[in-house]
Amino acid sequence: MRDGVRLAATLYIPDGAKPAEKFPALLEYLPYRKDDGTAAGDYPKHAYFAHRGYVSVRVDIRGFGASEGVPPEREYSEQEQLDGEQVIAWMAHQSWSNGNVGMFGISWGGFTALQMAMRHAPGLKAILAVDATAELFHDDVHYVDGIAHIDEFELNMDMAEGWTGAPDYTLDEKVLGPRFESPPWSLLYLKHQHDGPFWRERVRPLREINIPSFLIGGLLDGYRDNVTAMLTKASGPVKAIVGPWNHTFPSDAVPGPQIEWRNQAVRWFDHWLKGRDTGVEHDPRLVIYMQHWHPPDPSLENMPGEWRQEDEWPPKDARTSTLFLQPNHSLAETAPQPNAHQLKYVPSVGVEAGFWWGELLSDVRPVDAFSLVYESTPLQEDLAILGRPHALLRASATAPLADWFARLSDVSPDGTVTQITGAGINGAQRDSMSDPHDLEPGKVYPLDIEMHLTSWVFPKGHRIRVAISNALWPMMLPTPYSMTTSLELGTNDGSRIVLPVVPEHGTAPPAFSPPEPSEERSDVKTEGFPWPGEWTVQRDEARHKTTVHWKGEEGGTYPWGTERDYENLTYDADDAHPETISVRGEAETVFALKGRTLTWRGHLLVTTDQENFYYKYTRELLKGGTMIKSKTWQETIARDHQ
Repeated sequence: MRDGVRLAATLYIPDGAKPAEKFPALLEYLPYRKDDGTAAGDYPKHAYFAHRGYVSVRVDIRGFGASEGVPPEREYSEQEQLDGEQVIAWMAHQSWSNGNVGMFGISWGGFTALQMAMRHAPGLKAILAVDATAELFHDDVHYVDGIAHIDEFELNMDMAEGWTGAPDYTLDEKVLGPRFESPPWSLLYLKHQHDGPFWRERVRPLREINIPSFLIGGLLDGYRDNVTAMLTKASGPVKAIVGPWNHTFPSDAVPGPQIEWRNQAVRWFDHWLKGRDTGVEHDPRLVIYMQHWHPPDPSLENMPGEWRQEDEWPPKDARTSTLFLQPNHSLAETAPQPNAHQLKYVPSVGVEAGFWWGELLSDVRPVDAFSLVYESTPLQEDLAILGRPHALLRASATAPLADWFARLSDVSPDGTVTQITGAGINGAQRDSMSDPHDLEPGKVYPLDIEMHLTSWVFPKGHRIRVAISNALWPMMLPTPYSMTTSLELGTNDGSRIVLPVVPEHGTAPPAFSPPEPSEERSDVKTEGFPWPGEWTVQRDEARHKTTVHWKGEEGGTYPWGTERDYENLTYDADDAHPETISVRGEAETVFALKGRTLTWRGHLLVTTDQENFYYKYTRELLKGGTMIKSKTWQETIARDHQ
């Protein structure tokens, strides 16, 4: 880099190149330690592309893995992006390069692809972003829907900042010291509790993306809304595939159907980086999976449904259907006479509804029991929706701060409830996410809760259910005031749900290929992944206290030793005292190496009262069971409309 720091890269280069033969380059750029953390997963992707005429390049951002330097002060820092521009320029000017560079990646790697496209990095000609978003405040894992959120990502990244790289995991203080001393990112994020320059300066408007962009998303992924935003806002060509998947590549997704995505990537990059006519310009703009009803099942292996293509967004044959919330808790197409429903705030409600508007769920009736619930009559025919439903509410609260959550579900004739989608809104951000201000107790406000992207076919005889609550814990940290909220019903402006209705069957797209066999490394193996992990809930009804325990475990085997990762989170809530919640997290990674064992640990504690967050994080390093380094960060941070 320009400041002398060296970034570590692994290049996957085609065998048998002719003299002076030139190749386009593909870049995957992220911090997740290419030599151990992602090594097993990197090889099947990058080798696939190298076999098809690309130099495929995997780079760790500075301060992580084998790259030199100090970790940046945050995700997607200016330094990371400046480095990325220089990496792209380096790739475009190598002797083997034809000057055309593409970027691809999932999650962080997808975020960086979008951000490099926004910056118009010279040499970058096309991208493929999987499960990624450009909305860093509203969509990312720190403030979901604008509301404070803490999950295992904080544990992982705050500890990983302190690691040194494989295979030696040096304890040289010149390398280890600056990494170990790097402040935890979760502390910084807790100081920026609403949208604004801190979050916006890292990204530019989607219209700035003028190069071809291929997007892959999942209907159980927390970042899926970016797909339709790109379809409507990006200025370059956009192609998208959205399946019924969680936060994963489509070739190993659960639930299925699984599809091969790498051949689609090659078609895309061959066209834009090699100048071949592969037909991608004639592909549907969007291919999306229409989910059919299934009973709630966290172990569902394959989602029932069918693929359909849409050549424009919103779909040209879409219409809206408005259902009004009725005084008798039904849903109907006509507005009722004015009325109001009240709801006692229960801060511990929500665990059955998920951890980030994704993952497969159990029956959500335990959450509905503490919500205002509205239900249609049995449908006379199948009803298909595709898009983002809106809950348009007129609501008030007896406290200066309240959140509202709207969830859409399918109720089968036997009473089983399958949640489809939902979203929340921070009441203080009702007018602006960057300029929150208190609610006036008792004042009625119009709220537009735009639910997350979904598709669904409600079968004949089933009912549509909408549930409204003021808590969705532990996905969101609860607001700190005991209160009652009200929904205003009646008139055409009263509380209602707007569904994006489409014909049940759309145009069928060309069939996808099933996953192809992958070339695997024999010297590296990984197992397990902490998300969605395992969780249990304990309720103490006598003391009004609830605890959720979450845990995850994974590991890896490498030529130089083994790695085991353990994470657990404990969330505590008190319905009698909503101001006193806590999140306790423990992470531990054990590297068993030749002749020594190194253990990194991270301890996170966030507690609250009505005015403040109390933050404490400790990072530790043990050698052979003996503590050799420890550092603690502890601060009191004022609650800013959270």
